[in-house]
Amino acid sequence: MIATIINVFTIILGGLIGVTFGNRIGEKYSKGLMTVIGLITFTIGIQNVMVSNNTLVVVICLVLGTLIGMLLKLDDAINTSGDWLKAKLSRTRLGSGRFGEAFVTCTILFSVGTMTILGSIQAGLNHDYTILLTKSIMDFVSCLAFSAALGPGAIFACIPVLLVQGSITLLAGVVQPILTTEVVAEMSAVGGAMFLGMSVNLLGLRQESVKVGDMLPAIFLPILYFPLAHLLGIG
Repeated sequence: MIATIINVFTIILGGLIGVTFGNRIGEKYSKGLMTVIGLITFTIGIQNVMVSNNTLVVVICLVLGTLIGMLLKLDDAINTSGDWLKAKLSRTRLGSGRFGEAFVTCTILFSVGTMTILGSIQAGLNHDYTILLTKSIMDFVSCLAFSAALGPGAIFACIPVLLVQGSITLLAGVVQPILTTEVVAEMSAVGGAMFLGMSVNLLGLRQESVKVGDMLPAIFLPILYFPLAHLLGIG
C-alpha cells in the first residue's frame, strides 16, 4: 500500500500547486492550457487504444458497458457526487473551478490503465513499487496541469485512486489469474477510448458533452469476455 499512499500524496501535492498558480493565470493562458491538456488526453487515448490485439473486444465491451452505464445513470451519479463535494467546499478555494469535469476526468485518467493494474499487482505480490512510483510522478505533473486549468476538483481524484489501486494491491493474489496480459491490454484499450471521449469534452468539439462516466462498466467487461469467448469457442 505504501506506493499507493505515495501516489495519493503526489496527486494532492500536484493539485494544490496547480490551484495556487492556476489562480494567477489569465483567461488567455488558461484556454491555451486547456487545449494542451485536451491534446495530451487525446494522445494518451490513442496510445492506449493501440495496445488492443482485438478491436472486436473493445467494440463489444464499449457498447455493452455504455448501455449498462446509461441504465445505471453512472455519469449523472458521478457528476452529482462532484457537485455535492463542490457544494460542501463552496466556502473555500477548493470549491471553485469546473469541479465536476476535473473530478471525473482525473478519476478516469489516474485510475484506468496498464500502469494502475500491473503496478498494483506487482506491489501486492512482489513488493515491487517501480511502476506505481513512476505513475506517481506522472500523476503529479498531470494533476498540477489539470487543477491549474480546471480547478481543485482534480485533487479529489486521489480518493478513487486510493480505492482502486489499494484494492488491487491487497487482493493481488486473487486477481492476478484473472487479469491476464490479454485482459489488461483490452482493459487499457477500452480506457483509451474513454480518454478520447474526455479529449472531445476538453477541446469543446461537441456541443453536448460525451458522458464518459456511463462508459465505466466497459473497462471491466474484458474480464468476462475472454472466459465466455473461450467457453463458446469463438476465440
